[in-house]
Amino acid sequence: MTERSLTRFAWLSVAAAVATIALKTGAWWVTGSVGLLSDAVESLVNLVAALMALWMLTLAERPPDEEHAFGYSKAEYFSSGLEGAMIFVAAAVIVATAVPRVLRPEPLEAVGLGLTISVVASAINFAVAWALFRAAKRYGSITLEADAHHLMTDVWTSAGVLVGVLLVKVTGWNRLDPLVAIGVAINILWTGYGLLRRSAAGLMDPSVPQAQRTAIRDILARHEKEGIEFHAVRTRQAAGRAFVSMHVLVPGAWTVKKGHDLADAIEHEIREALPRTTVTTHLEPLEDPASHTDTGLNG
Repeated sequence: MTERSLTRFAWLSVAAAVATIALKTGAWWVTGSVGLLSDAVESLVNLVAALMALWMLTLAERPPDEEHAFGYSKAEYFSSGLEGAMIFVAAAVIVATAVPRVLRPEPLEAVGLGLTISVVASAINFAVAWALFRAAKRYGSITLEADAHHLMTDVWTSAGVLVGVLLVKVTGWNRLDPLVAIGVAINILWTGYGLLRRSAAGLMDPSVPQAQRTAIRDILARHEKEGIEFHAVRTRQAAGRAFVSMHVLVPGAWTVKKGHDLADAIEHEIREALPRTTVTTHLEPLEDPASHTDTGLNG
């Protein structure tokens, strides 16, 4: 699967959002449940977030140019940040909608039909979220991961609302419907906070994850047994892409071709271990004291 096909998952999310908005709005219409109304609002937020994800994934796939020599992959962080912020907005709307119903509870109607419609909508969201989680893990896309988390908050919101509506039907206490909606809103705030924190951290050029840094060190350790030295090993994560640079110290008597062949081999091994990674090496003579002056930030 090519990198460009990641936008297919964003289109899937858009289609799921449109379908669930229609279903959940219908569920609210037949029941009058403020919980189901808040659930429909959450799906509207999902649509905005999915469209943003589609835009940012399309932008992130653009090739490097003179203005952006390292590409556009960081655009994904704007999408995940927006998704986190939209979760906060959805939570606020849910609370604002539910509080008046706590003060002035109203009976629910056609509960069975409304719940059935809502369950179908939740099943759609769960299936799409599962597909997005798998794609995010496979391709290292924080945009798809954020969209998947957002859809899962919708699933949890729906589950909470369904419980609230069922409890109202069983107990006859109408205030349970808006109270459960408020509880769900508070719960999904944690997901929104996590997405905002990760997006902000991504814009600060973090190193690649520890497991990938370990893989790089293992590759370099094999060559160090052959008398090669390395320093100034730097890594940078930019959404689904990674960048690795290092100084490679080889015997000064080596030919340029021999040193170049070694650098090529190291770059190839790292790209094999870390797909979608750009590797830059700088050759230096092992015996020259100046070659050992930039030894910081190893790993």
